[in-house]
Amino acid sequence: MEGMMPGSKELHETEKVHATQKKYARPKKSGNASQKTRHTRRFAFLCSLPAAILMFIFIVIPTVQVFQMSVFKWGGYSPEKTFVGLNNFVILFSDMKFLEAFQNTVLLLVVVTSITLPAAVIFGAILVQLKIYGTGFIRFILYLPSILSMVIIAAIFAAIYAQNDGLLNSVLSAIGLEQYAQAWLGDQSIVIYSIGFAMLWQSCGYYMVMYMSAMAGIDASIYEAARIDGASKVRQLFTITIPLIWNNIRTTLTFFIISSINLSFVIVRAMTGGGPDGSSEVLLGYLYNQAYDNSQFGYGMAIGVVTFTFSFALSLIVSRVTKRDVIQYG
Repeated sequence: MEGMMPGSKELHETEKVHATQKKYARPKKSGNASQKTRHTRRFAFLCSLPAAILMFIFIVIPTVQVFQMSVFKWGGYSPEKTFVGLNNFVILFSDMKFLEAFQNTVLLLVVVTSITLPAAVIFGAILVQLKIYGTGFIRFILYLPSILSMVIIAAIFAAIYAQNDGLLNSVLSAIGLEQYAQAWLGDQSIVIYSIGFAMLWQSCGYYMVMYMSAMAGIDASIYEAARIDGASKVRQLFTITIPLIWNNIRTTLTFFIISSINLSFVIVRAMTGGGPDGSSEVLLGYLYNQAYDNSQFGYGMAIGVVTFTFSFALSLIVSRVTKRDVIQYG
């Protein structure tokens, strides 16, 4: 063009190239942002380090030592240890007292778990969905046992189950059902179920509150749509509530199995001491008796290895069996 200054065309082309390069250029990472990320990771590492050290000292190292001591014959106090290999385990699986304790532990897990968690879901759904008057008070009453010591709960139920002047037999006699009065903690055929009911009473309210918290996060419009479609409360429970809180149920199921193995030792020890004649003994109780009462520490650690392996394997199986696709709503 006649009026264009010399070199203006080349300058225009250069500006276009620079604009194109700027448009498609990869943005440079901010040095401050990168440094902030490193500081955040370092801070998170330092915060978790004390917990990791404590876990290593008080969980990992003792667990490894249990496995090591299980292959020795050792009284627990003498410095002399005799290596016996797997002989402790060979004796263990031919020990009828151990097999009875193992059976009682499995029975408690099956019975208590199959009643406690469904009952907690049902009670939670009733209190959340039906808007019953005094919901807060009812929730407090049901939750109260979970904050009591297991020793206190054992003492309460020992008084309730007392054969001569216990509350349960007294009530049965007062309403004309004295023929059903039992020695609830003295009868070998029912003592484990009596203990199981005490464990159920202690734990049901705790898991109910956890499920209620999960249920409170479900959008009310989903229930409203189901009600308009004619779904009953029971159908809503099985098609809406349970699927949407399934991850919570899975987590609590695994936690409940592990905690029940531990708590069963405390409540059995406080209520019956494993009696009568070992009919209420559980794995950890039998471990304690062998290791500390009979000074067969190596044999007791072999029981500990079996208990650890059983609980770990059971947790993996439960986690695998109960795995479902995550259901979302919105």
